[in-house]
Amino acid sequence: MTETLPPARILHAGDAAFVIELGETVDPAINDRILALDARLREAALPGVTELVPTYRSLLVHFDPDAVDGLELLGRLRGLDLEHPGEAPAGRAWTVPVCYGGEHGVDLEEVAERHGLTVEEAVRLHAGGTYRVYMIGFAPGFAYLGGLDQRLHTPRRVNPRLKTPAGSVSVGGIQAAISSVEAPSGWHLLGQTPVRAFDPGREPPFLFAAGDTVRFRPIDAAEFAALAARAADGDPLIRPEPASEHAS
Repeated sequence: MTETLPPARILHAGDAAFVIELGETVDPAINDRILALDARLREAALPGVTELVPTYRSLLVHFDPDAVDGLELLGRLRGLDLEHPGEAPAGRAWTVPVCYGGEHGVDLEEVAERHGLTVEEAVRLHAGGTYRVYMIGFAPGFAYLGGLDQRLHTPRRVNPRLKTPAGSVSVGGIQAAISSVEAPSGWHLLGQTPVRAFDPGREPPFLFAAGDTVRFRPIDAAEFAALAARAADGDPLIRPEPASEHAS
């Protein structure tokens, strides 16, 4: 499939960043190329580059214009074989506990009804999938997930909520997500995890990273409360698993 992907494009993003685009769609093959390029540029440690931000189909390259001339950096980027960045690094696998429905997932019943499903069927579909973390964005540690079962594809809310809780596990369009902080959202809330996807006192502060895989484990309200208390004391609650654990 890689042979049919479009060529790389480098765009200016203000006076201190470039965007390297490797495709135009949400596609695991394109995202793998982005992650491979991200790893390659980190290893290259180009002078003046201050941050690399991988997304679905592009890589944002921030640089310090006082440390490197933008045109010089652009020339170095163009000199790389952007079409063939190599292999993407192996991601980590996570199993995330989720309390579905009720106060933790106020839209679960509505989403299930919309698709002609029972609540139990909707939970089974959502928790039965293996999701790819395509990118971190919108808010610190917010994980955009691909792999949502088509039977749960749901347009975003017409009227977004001004406030949704941290840890919300939601769906919007063809995507799923794990929120990291309290924030506005137009996504449909199916459940909530006590796991803290963002902790400024932790190193690194973001739990998930692009290229990781996620599965969900349903829990009840009592287990949620117990795990939330542990999380408040600094327990991360979950740890990476061998990637083979999530193999289909």
